[in-house]
Amino acid sequence: MNFLHHASFGIGVLDVLVIVFGVACGLVRFFHAELRAARGTDAEDDRKRLRHVLGYYILLGLEFLIAADIIDTLMKPSVQDLIVLGAIVLIRTIISYSLNAELKSEHQTKATPP
Repeated sequence: MNFLHHASFGIGVLDVLVIVFGVACGLVRFFHAELRAARGTDAEDDRKRLRHVLGYYILLGLEFLIAADIIDTLMKPSVQDLIVLGAIVLIRTIISYSLNAELKSEHQTKATPP
């Protein structure tokens, strides 16, 4: 059981690192896009790429969070913990689905010429 606790903690730390890395990449892309916009260049594509990159890392982080929660529940499987896990997984799945649908629709609008 101690191994599962360490695995869950490691996955949680990995999740935080993935999200922080995604936010750092997003900030770099944001400043780059805004500098281009300040120079008078069209930065709309850069902003869309920013949303795509940030959404990707958030989705990846949510998947790691779900995995960590599942491992935590394996260590102490009471009915209340299972209900809480089910609610957390449901909420995170809805968020993941929404973000994924938004990213997919942006990708499809980018692929079809105006």
